[in-house]
Amino acid sequence: MKTVYVLGNGQLGRMLRQAGEPLGITVYPIGFDAKADTLPIAQSVITAEIELWPETALTSELVQHSNFVNRDIFPYLADRLTQKQLLDRLQLATAPWQLLKDENEWPHIFSSLGNLVIIKPRTGGYDGRKQWRLSKDKTTLLPNKCYGEYIVEKIINFSAEISLIGARGYDGCTVFYPLTHNLHQEGILRTSVAFPQPDQMQQAQAERMLSTIMHELKYIGVMAMECFVTPNGLIINELAPRVHNSGHWTQNGASISQFDLHLRAVLGLPLSQPVILAPSVMLNLIGVSINNDWLKQPLVHLHWYDKEVRPNRKVGHFNLTDSDSKRLTIALKELVTILPPEYSSSISWAIDKF
Repeated sequence: MKTVYVLGNGQLGRMLRQAGEPLGITVYPIGFDAKADTLPIAQSVITAEIELWPETALTSELVQHSNFVNRDIFPYLADRLTQKQLLDRLQLATAPWQLLKDENEWPHIFSSLGNLVIIKPRTGGYDGRKQWRLSKDKTTLLPNKCYGEYIVEKIINFSAEISLIGARGYDGCTVFYPLTHNLHQEGILRTSVAFPQPDQMQQAQAERMLSTIMHELKYIGVMAMECFVTPNGLIINELAPRVHNSGHWTQNGASISQFDLHLRAVLGLPLSQPVILAPSVMLNLIGVSINNDWLKQPLVHLHWYDKEVRPNRKVGHFNLTDSDSKRLTIALKELVTILPPEYSSSISWAIDKF
């Protein structure tokens, strides 16, 4: 079986490597500054854990690699301008938006998009970084360098945030997980909850949307689609052409994890429909040191990234899965007592889903 190289050596690359081991697939996450001439990549398959990377000697060589799966799709979807243009062309619902070209456009922007808008960089700005909410009286605070490099979106009044994780194979076959309910705080995903039986109308709409996108792009592998729930249906917020944080629950809550599924897809292996038998909760560990007391909890599956602990940095996550919702609720309440106080609200949010 071919070796898989993952461009990027963060936690997603690490989890792809772990998923490959039971299948006998050798997966090597590689940093952007690795020396290409020391890596036997000629007959290997290349994927990536991130859709945006710096230009280095390695990345310059890899973009010429014939087995770099989705090579041209990564930069296309990494740019919010071309991503939004794609959604509009496919007539898929997304927040009304426009490119922020110059300061003379502000009167028209507020007239068409409302009195409060969100400004996002065309590239980067994940986990809420480099994003602003601006009103009419605050536009002068925006640096001049943002013009031409940012888009402006209408702020959507939504009742919930959900995501769909799906995968497409070389033969056009698609499979999907149940919708995931997500809680973000300060732009960072805190908690995800998934159920074996999602809302059927929402699930069907989300699968139609993501299928349309993946087929149009001839995409291979796992893709995530984040959506807002509104009275008029789902509105696509953003796309991620890779395994995704909101799909981490699949490691312990599904018959096939998103990481396993991605490797199968990029290697042309069969994509069977994942089976989900019980509710699952994923809790991101952000800027906290490891605590061995977590391991005393029988339902806790700890995934620790072995990274330096810094404020607002994702350093690990918990997965909890159980068919008994009462037992799962008790386990979540126990976590409140051994985690910092700021986790209480996100755990309460998860408990309220049961």
